[in-house]
Amino acid sequence: MFRWLTGGESHGPGLTVIVDGLPAGVPLEAERVARELARRQEGYGRGGRMRIERDRARFLGGVRRGRSTGAPVVLWIENRDWANWQAVMDPEPRETGGEPPGGAPASGAGEASALTAAERRALPVERPRPGHADLAGSLKYGHRDMRDVLERASARETAARTAAGAVARALLAELGVEVGSFVERIGPAAWRREPAYPAEEEPWRAWAAAAARSPVHCPDAAAEAAMMEAVDQALRAGDTVGGRFVAFALGVPPGLGSYAQWDRRLDGRLAQAIASIPGVKAVAFGAGEEMAELPGSRAHDPILPDPGGPRPGRFVRPSDRAGGLEGGVTNGEPLVVSAVMKPLATLRRGLPSVHLPSGQPAEAAYERSDVCVVPAAGVVAEAMLALVLAEALLEKLGGDSLEELRHRVEERRRAWEAGWPWA
Repeated sequence: MFRWLTGGESHGPGLTVIVDGLPAGVPLEAERVARELARRQEGYGRGGRMRIERDRARFLGGVRRGRSTGAPVVLWIENRDWANWQAVMDPEPRETGGEPPGGAPASGAGEASALTAAERRALPVERPRPGHADLAGSLKYGHRDMRDVLERASARETAARTAAGAVARALLAELGVEVGSFVERIGPAAWRREPAYPAEEEPWRAWAAAAARSPVHCPDAAAEAAMMEAVDQALRAGDTVGGRFVAFALGVPPGLGSYAQWDRRLDGRLAQAIASIPGVKAVAFGAGEEMAELPGSRAHDPILPDPGGPRPGRFVRPSDRAGGLEGGVTNGEPLVVSAVMKPLATLRRGLPSVHLPSGQPAEAAYERSDVCVVPAAGVVAEAMLALVLAEALLEKLGGDSLEELRHRVEERRRAWEAGWPWA
């Protein structure tokens, strides 16, 4: 069984990742993980935290001399900002700071503005941010100080996911599976790819390569400029902006997932994984919501004879509106998932809220925040896609070593390419 867990808080000492079930012999180096962590920190519209953290992951177990051993892979990512938060986040019992004199001001300013940065950090969080986990988390766990919620609900946790995803990507790369992403929309600025749903792999590679050179991770130069302006406008207004990204995988063998039970359908598992990224509010595959407007005759991907001549079991697909999934099972076409990222819930001009201890109106609490994280969310989605695919591959084909698993994947591909089971 392939599984993974993360632990740690946004301003705690660091983040821990455990990846269990990785076959022995997978090439793993800290630099590979560092590259993915650096990509997560990039993107036009990121905030001050990205200038503090320079994320690196240390292997603490499961890797020896650059290869996995078959034991759980353990990684550690230090939070450099911990130095400024030790008093607030100390796990040992200590006295906590009280509210500013006279209680929390309704405006979020007043006496609180006269406090030092350290004193402000020590204040309990009692004014929940609309759209964040603050209120819902405190109602669930009974926290009076919502710092206990926001520290774990923070998107800082996605650094740990990205590290886990780098481990999964290392496995997939050895099996001929590539993962990538790009941004299609930030606020009102959008780019529409052409062709929209190619069954060929090369357009997807080209788009990802162009996106890697863009500060907003968009393959199109004109759309890139409009997206950067949308971010700038939000920054000037003290606001935030969301958008839409696409993540994809190439070289995915057919037959991953199953239609036999609801919880084994791969599209359902992928949807849960992508929707779990903080801020994601909608997930779609292939043509996605466009399917709602199309008649069935235009919504599906025809199955045509092999242009090289009719052969048993051989066929081609001229398009990929299904996004590589039919009936919850991969069909061998590019696997394509898109997601909508909402504008961030932390605004410099705080939204209306309530100071919960008094019940008085107040501005929502402000924690240091970004203006736009859509490009970074795409990188996290790549990690989640890689993790789900690694799990599905091992579930389907098994193998305690990379050599054993590679042999099974290659055998499966040869059979599929030969027209199995009809040939």
